Amino acid sequence: MSIIFSEGSGVANSIFGKSQEPIKALIESGVEAFQEFSAVDKIFSMDTTKNYAEKYTSETSMGDFADVGENGAYPKTSIQEGYSKVVEPTTWKSSFEVTQEMMEDAKIGKIRSRANIFTQSYNRTREKFAAALLAGGTGKTVKFNQKTYSTASADNVALFSKDHPSITKNTGNQSNLFKAAFSAEILDEVQEKMQMFTDDNGNLLNVAPDTIVIPNVGSLKRKVFAAIGSDLDPDSNNNAVNFQVGLWNVIVWPYLPQKLAGGEYFYLLDSKFKDSYECLPWLDRLPLTVRSDIDPNTDANVFKGRARFGAGFNNWRCIALCGAQMSSGTQLGE
Repeated sequence: MSIIFSEGSGVANSIFGKSQEPIKALIESGVEAFQEFSAVDKIFSMDTTKNYAEKYTSETSMGDFADVGENGAYPKTSIQEGYSKVVEPTTWKSSFEVTQEMMEDAKIGKIRSRANIFTQSYNRTREKFAAALLAGGTGKTVKFNQKTYSTASADNVALFSKDHPSITKNTGNQSNLFKAAFSAEILDEVQEKMQMFTDDNGNLLNVAPDTIVIPNVGSLKRKVFAAIGSDLDPDSNNNAVNFQVGLWNVIVWPYLPQKLAGGEYFYLLDSKFKDSYECLPWLDRLPLTVRSDIDPNTDANVFKGRARFGAGFNNWRCIALCGAQMSSGTQLGE
């Protein structure tokens, strides 16, 4: 991908000086500003690395304490490593040119605008990539810009599945994919299911979903805020207390598709659990780095942006997906 500034847009040579640092500063500061509004760090587990890849895994809980009686021996318990996931950052690039004529014509507003467009392109790519991975989590892979990326969790099934296996075989398969349209009762039920998630040994985990993630669909937004925004139960005529009020952060993410499998859907996420257990790792190897060169054939100033990042899914237990048309999900509300 490239952006070429037309001759009439212009930029003054004095803006850059010999080092051309000011336009780099415009680009880099634009990235920092956009990150304040990004949903990536609110959904993924942000991490950095100096390696070509990182391996993420989990561990089972230890066995319970035992009553051994007076002077009894210490029982031996063990911890087993769970499934693991390797995330490898890939290289992302873009560039644009500023012609010599533009620099001579000194159109400062245009160059600032185009620099902002460049940063928006980078930021938008990250958001779209993250949203594509999450929306593609009902399968094991997803295509983004003609390349294929893994959306399987560490247990080698889709991130959202009703058949997550136990590595120790001490539990039955568990589900974080459900079929139902959104309502206050379905919100209660999905919340309950997540609170009952266990580790591979069948021990309850402290999963407490606190975030609802939805696409930008007006009717769904109205349903969600009606369900969680009133002190009283919106579906009751008896003034019952709505225990869901005040429990949730809502993320309306416009980069998500409006429908999945042809129907409305929502995610529940435990924002603390996903970071504590590095459930949905987003790995930044190299932040956006901008450099510039003079093309000896055209005298154009070529600005090149390069970054390395990647993402994947490790521990599925921090998140659940519920959709009205999720035919492969566990049926709710019956």
